[in-house]
Formats: sequence, structure tokens, C-alpha cells
Amino acid sequence: MLKVEIAGAQDAAVLTEIQKRAFDADAQRYQRPDNSGPPGYDSIGWQAEMIDKGYYYKLLDHSRIIGGMLVYAAGKEEYNLVRIYIDPGFQNRGYGREAIRRLFSLYPDASKWSLDTPSWAVRNQHLYTQLGFVQTKINRIPDSEDMFYEYERLCEGV
Repeated sequence: MLKVEIAGAQDAAVLTEIQKRAFDADAQRYQRPDNSGPPGYDSIGWQAEMIDKGYYYKLLDHSRIIGGMLVYAAGKEEYNLVRIYIDPGFQNRGYGREAIRRLFSLYPDASKWSLDTPSWAVRNQHLYTQLGFVQTKINRIPDSEDMFYEYERLCEGV
């Protein structure tokens, strides 16, 4: 059973290890260059800083940390899912979908959610659209053929 809890400084090292495995596995799956994870994905210091600054959640299967999510308040009743990742050994079990659904319930005041994902991360895009996100923008990455897709989800009752 998935649990979603606020991460603490003591979780930074484990979250870094899991995040590095998750993004490195994606890089290999999609034949991306080494170190193609997002900024700070392999840094304990970055994780600790984000735990301190944002709403950083650890995802647990029973008592074992299997992933994480980072959320920022983007404005009044608007939130940005900055990052979500699941340990490769726990992927394809519905944890990502369940984690995002739980996230929605943690923020009942939300009128809008936003996020972005690389153009090559097809599985992410599929998940996000299944959860009601709609692609709103394409951003080209300078000096690269890659792009980032921005997504938004308007919440019911808005």
C-alpha cells in the first residue's frame, strides 16, 4: 500500500539514490546521454535544500521509500508538480498514478496544477494525460533537439 509523507532532512540521501536510479534508468531506456537527469537529481545537498524550501514528499511502500514528489505553490490555489520519480524496481505498478491522485487530495484548494516533462519521456506524458493534464506549451531547449512539454490540469469546480 502506498503512503505519501512529508520528507525530512534524514531522507535526503535515500531520495537522492532513488532519484538517480530512476532518471538514469530513463536515460538508458530512451537512449539519452549520461547525466540527463534534471538539475540536482544526483545531489544530496540539492535534495536537502528542496526538502527545506518546498513541499517534498516521500513515497513509501509499507515503510520502504520508493520515490518522491516535489511541489511548489505557483500562486493562489495553483501548484506545480516540479518532480515525481519512482524507483525502477517499483515502476509499472500504479504507484505514480496513485501518488499524484493522493497529491490532489492533499491540496483540496487547488484550482490548477502544472508540470513539465521532456519530449522523449513518453510514459510520463501518457500518465499525465490519463490524470487529466492537457499539454499547453512546447519549449525548445537551446542548442538541442529536445523539448519540454508543459501540462496543466484545471480542478473540478473551477
